[in-house]
Amino acid sequence: MKFVHVADIHFDMPFTLLSNRADMGEIRRIDQRKAFKKMIEYIKENEIPYLFIAGDLYEHEYIRESTIEYINNLFKEIPNTKIFITPGNHDPYLLNSYYNKYKWADNVKIFNSRLEKIETEDANIYGFGFDDFYCYNSGFNEFELENKDKLNILIMHSSLAGARNDEKNYNVISEKMFKEKGFDYVALGHIHKRKLDNNIVYPGSMLSLGFDELGEHGMVVGNIEKGSLNLEFIILDEKELIEEELDVSDMTLLEELIEKLNEKYFEENKLYKVIFVGKRNFEIDIYKIYKLIQNKNIIKIKDKTKIAYDLNEIANDYTLKGLFAKEILNEMKNNDSELLEKVAEIGLDILS
Repeated sequence: MKFVHVADIHFDMPFTLLSNRADMGEIRRIDQRKAFKKMIEYIKENEIPYLFIAGDLYEHEYIRESTIEYINNLFKEIPNTKIFITPGNHDPYLLNSYYNKYKWADNVKIFNSRLEKIETEDANIYGFGFDDFYCYNSGFNEFELENKDKLNILIMHSSLAGARNDEKNYNVISEKMFKEKGFDYVALGHIHKRKLDNNIVYPGSMLSLGFDELGEHGMVVGNIEKGSLNLEFIILDEKELIEEELDVSDMTLLEELIEKLNEKYFEENKLYKVIFVGKRNFEIDIYKIYKLIQNKNIIKIKDKTKIAYDLNEIANDYTLKGLFAKEILNEMKNNDSELLEKVAEIGLDILS
């Protein structure tokens, strides 16, 4: 039995934190469509009979009906593929959600918050979906498989126990419990990093949504029989996100930094976050720099430099600069030192 497993597409998310570029949100929303369409084309060409979407297909707060129509029209292009969707915390099955009020293609099954079994000729497929933006108890503890001799598959949006403490509101279930229930394949969503080391699988987000999601993104393609499972990861996101550090310690002017960025080679199909590090000898204005750089593949800039001044040494001088440095050092004992370093840099430049 062949299948495709995806999750966490987040259609129509605004991407506001991704980039300093105003148009990047729109560009990445187009990339979402490209990646999703590539998946549909793969399913067509390879005659895949099952598609599992394990939550967060779209962003409830931002999704447009035109996007839902786009998704549904693509589903209609694969009428022989059975599509199973389990809503997650970003696209819960609410009364006013498109899962509830929109007429989906005939080959689409959308699960709700009642753990349900769908019998097919190949397998018993179970699904559970969020009916709110949080899920504290899915009732999975009390669940028992009806027929362990048949191929049993679970599709669910869930956080594995042992994850970060802030994940506790998102249907936390232990890997041990998943194994004890006896499923042959557990198709999960919610964690944006892929996990393919056993039959409890996260495909990761289909598209990298930010610089906390570096690396390749796409879909899992599986072939499963009772006692046998083969998985393959296929890239769908054409633009990998990369972080690069640039040491500014030897630079004395803003112009040098701009020149260095314009000369540096950046790969065409990658999007970069450049992080400035080292000791800076001039004020760094990120928005000014962004306007002056020529390479549009640099979509985010982060300044992690420290000022080159030795405040302790300057504070020993009996000058206005010395008094200023001493005051800054006193303030740093109780307040945000990063902000005060910036104040010190600007102030010392003015007093020089």
